[in-house]
Amino acid sequence: MEKRFQVFVSSTYEDLQEERREVIQALLALDCIPTGMELFPAADDDSWTLIQRFIAGCDYYVVIVGGRYGSKGPLGKSYTEMEYDYAVKVEIPALAFLHKDPGTIPANKTEPSDEGKALLAAFREKIETARHAKYWTAPGELAGKVGLGMASLMKIKPRVGWVRGDHVPDESAAQEILRLRRKNEELEAHIVETELQAPAGTAALAQGDEVFSVHFRYEHPQQNLFREDEEAFSWNNLLSILGPILIDHASENELKGKLSEAFGNRYRDRNRLQVYSVHPRDEDFQRIKVQLRALGLIREVKSEPKKGSDKGWTLTSYGDRVMTQVAAIRSAAKA
Repeated sequence: MEKRFQVFVSSTYEDLQEERREVIQALLALDCIPTGMELFPAADDDSWTLIQRFIAGCDYYVVIVGGRYGSKGPLGKSYTEMEYDYAVKVEIPALAFLHKDPGTIPANKTEPSDEGKALLAAFREKIETARHAKYWTAPGELAGKVGLGMASLMKIKPRVGWVRGDHVPDESAAQEILRLRRKNEELEAHIVETELQAPAGTAALAQGDEVFSVHFRYEHPQQNLFREDEEAFSWNNLLSILGPILIDHASENELKGKLSEAFGNRYRDRNRLQVYSVHPRDEDFQRIKVQLRALGLIREVKSEPKKGSDKGWTLTSYGDRVMTQVAAIRSAAKA
């Protein structure tokens, strides 16, 4: 949606009319909406209240300081300084532009009194101390610097801005968007809650500490031949073995490899002998995969797996929770 940003241009008026025209043209070229004190009635307490409200409604603030301090407002400061202080107070992103060499400004555009000159010097020092000010000498140069500064500021500190009324959804459309957003949030919450629970009907399936026998074929190192044995695993054992590589996702070959590794480790612990070329019977592996899927512990990954063109599998949210419970190491002190 196309936005336009409103920019409050603050400065003394009579001495900087040409500069203000150039700056306003530069802002219009950026599709900004420039405004300033010249749009308000004669200076009094009521007009200052209106100015504050107007500055607060702007997206950005620009202050230009030439050779005059300006007429004072109800706070004992010039309106330019009051506007600057208020913009800083309400945290409007601001740019400051100070005349580079005030001594070259014609006398009719400078402060005639020593008091005015002192107040102007103090105001300049306040701006220079608080922020990185830019300096100008001619109206055209000032306009170019304002344009560049605003383009950068709008990118660094984006604001709400304004849009055409016919580009804004009407009330009924806004209400429908809000209703659909709430419905979507409810569905997402329901999905999260559902994924953390066992699917319906799994109570009748083998699981937990119930045992399933898996047949393995392997090469016996001493007899130099292939043999086949079966090994009993509980379903919790199988989830503990396969779960860690399913946290991301794993191919079926990787799962078979992990299962074969578990058999090899058990065989070595029992017989003090390392076997090689271990493979689980494919029929048994497929039954394990189907059972874990039926229990709601794993799901197929739609994207390409890490290796080859084999199917990829990963833990469900519920499977991750169960795997963590059965695979985590228990505290010996609380056993």
